[in-house]
Order: sequence, then C-alpha cells, then structure tokens
Amino acid sequence: MARQLGHVKYGGTIGEIRHFKIKGMTGNFAGLKGGATAEQIKNDVAFVRTRENMNEFGGCANAGRSVRIGLNVLMKQMSDAQLTGRLTGIMKKINLEDQTEARGYRAILISTQSKYLLGLNFNKNFSFNSSFIAPMELTNNPERTSSTLTVPAFNPTKSVIAPSGATHFRLINAVSVISDFAYNATTGIYEPLQPGLNEISNVAYSDYLDLNTDIADPTVIASALPGAPEMTGDVTVLNSVGVEFYQKAGNEYYLLNSGHALKIQSTF
Repeated sequence: MARQLGHVKYGGTIGEIRHFKIKGMTGNFAGLKGGATAEQIKNDVAFVRTRENMNEFGGCANAGRSVRIGLNVLMKQMSDAQLTGRLTGIMKKINLEDQTEARGYRAILISTQSKYLLGLNFNKNFSFNSSFIAPMELTNNPERTSSTLTVPAFNPTKSVIAPSGATHFRLINAVSVISDFAYNATTGIYEPLQPGLNEISNVAYSDYLDLNTDIADPTVIASALPGAPEMTGDVTVLNSVGVEFYQKAGNEYYLLNSGHALKIQSTF
C-alpha cells in the first residue's frame, strides 16, 4: 500500500491503481486493483481458509457491535474512530480460545475469556487512569445485576486531569451485558446465545462536581440493570467507569467536545 506525499489530490482509479482513504487516518492511500473474484472466494477450494476467516471475523464484528450498542448512550463522546476495529480484534482473540468447534465456526466465549476486555479504554487517546487517579472501589451483588462505585473523599485538583475550559466533571458507573456468541447453521451467521440479555445496560452518574472544590464525602454511584434480569452462565456483565467534563455557564452545564474517558474496569 502506497501513501501520497505530494500536493495533488485525486480519488477513484487511475489505470491499475486505486486511491482511497482510511477511517481514522489522515492522507491518501493507493493500492493495486485486482485480486480474487467474489465467486472464487465463495466456491474455490483454494479459498477455504479465507472463507473460514471471513465467517469468524463476521461473528467477532457482531460481538463487538453488541458491546458498543450496550453503551450506546456514551459512545458519541467516549469512543475513537478505530474502536470498532479494536473491539473486533479483541473478540477475535477470544474466538481463537475456543477448542470445541471446527475452524471457521469457533464460538466467541466471552464468559470464559473476559480478561481480554479488561482495561479497554473506549477512546485510546484519553485513558481513564490518566484522567482520574483517586482511589475507588467497585462491588457487585451476587445476582450480577448491579454494581456500586465508591470513591472516598478526594481533592479534584490533585486527582483529576481535566481538559482546558472544564469547570466541573461527573463520574460514571456503567453496567452492560454481553452474551457469548456461536455460529447458527440455520441462519448462517453468529448470534448471541442469550439474545434477551445481550446488550441490556444502565448508566449512572454522580452529581456535577466542581474541579476546584474538595469532595468531603464519599461519592457513591449505584448502577442496576433494568428489570433485575436473571443472569445465566453464558453472559458477562461489563462494569465500566468513566469521567465526563463540563463547563458551567450560568446555571447550565455544557459537555465539552473532548477529554472524556471510559474504561472497562471489571467483569462479573
């Protein structure tokens, strides 16, 4: 793949060279046209490994999409342009751990491999641990339907790294359910094993906290899944913590355009 360095801008195809952009990256790129036809990829014995990889890749993309949908209310301000690809890559690592199904049809058993999701920052440019450094504790109930975030008294001027223009912030405790995924031979696609539980979520917030005022009392944020659903062994609850930054003008709080951070802190 070539990368354009000059000043001439163009798109489309010139001769055997096609020109394109890549989401999340600057500049123009070029590569040769050609490759196998769709018919070859679909039926040729030489492409059996390609078909297997494509099948599992599609399943991993579906599982990653469910993570994003579960936290959809936060994705606009908390994610970067390459989150989709990073989540698909994580799901592929989980997919490779399955030793029970044939290649091309391996399950995505998040419930046994959730370690791969721990520590994920939804925006790679803004790490939660770099934005908020006060001690905190997460606890969940035995039924796996709720979580409580507790932050002891702290001084924001020492514990919060805020973007320019921010006057206040809110802490976030989010719980979202992700099901294991498996290939469905009838539909020909990967589907959640527990569609009724998959993507259920709740996002809870602290009060608006002043960046220049000591927080004298513990900040406690409880977040519970709606309807108190009955959890099964093939679903995982993702417990994410985050921080949003605001500028106060008069009596209104305005969400800043950037600087927010969200991280998967624990799973249960």
